[in-house]
Amino acid sequence: MRYSLTLIVLFMLTACSSMLASKSDADKKNKETAEELYAKASSQMNDATYADAIKSFETLQSRFPYGRFAQQAQMEIAYAYYKQDEPESALTAVNDFIKQYPKSPSVDYVYYLKGLINFNENQGLFGENYQPNVADLNPKAPRESFDAFKDLVTRFPNSKYAPDAKLRMQYLVNALARHEVKIASYYFRRGAYVAAAARANGVLTEFPQAPATRDALKIMVDSYDAMGMKDLRDDTQRVLDKNVTKDGIKPSAELFPDKTKSWWLFWK
Repeated sequence: MRYSLTLIVLFMLTACSSMLASKSDADKKNKETAEELYAKASSQMNDATYADAIKSFETLQSRFPYGRFAQQAQMEIAYAYYKQDEPESALTAVNDFIKQYPKSPSVDYVYYLKGLINFNENQGLFGENYQPNVADLNPKAPRESFDAFKDLVTRFPNSKYAPDAKLRMQYLVNALARHEVKIASYYFRRGAYVAAAARANGVLTEFPQAPATRDALKIMVDSYDAMGMKDLRDDTQRVLDKNVTKDGIKPSAELFPDKTKSWWLFWK
């Protein structure tokens, strides 16, 4: 009995000691200043331990919501989610920042980050080896990326991020146009000539300066020819010839393989 009582007492003392130690650690954490929390979170960012950094920044925000570090913490949270490849969480953090701090001197960077998040999300859609199994893929993220970069260069034309944003916008325009042309070509190979011509015409309307307009015009010429619409075919061919003469940019041969090849082999 005396031995059992001794074990019970030792267990209770150990438990009390652990509780006191835990309470002491919690007290220390609760006594951390905003500067200390920010320094810890920044160190975690530098170490690329983004999940820990997010927790630290969120703790900072909850304890010091009106302090001078809260705004920076929100921006860092967005960037940490971006680095963790969590675009939805990153975009939520970015949009929260824009809503809460629209006049922040760093808001131009946040618009730029918003563009980057969407820019990177669907790069596979526009890669050189892009070969869709269906024609109606939705390039939502690239379009939203373009809109974010457009907001940046429109609102903050003198921002240091504006030049890169303009380059990315140009890339996105060309990529979106190329994407639409590939869909139009897909429809053409299936014999859906009306859909092919309509999709190609949309490229001319939405992306008139993109090099892919030559491909769009060629698809329209071939579609009208397949439908026996000779006047439209000839008119479109004249427009295509005029554009080729002007700048030398010709339609891409790979979009127009041997017509004897089955449409379902086109994406192989």
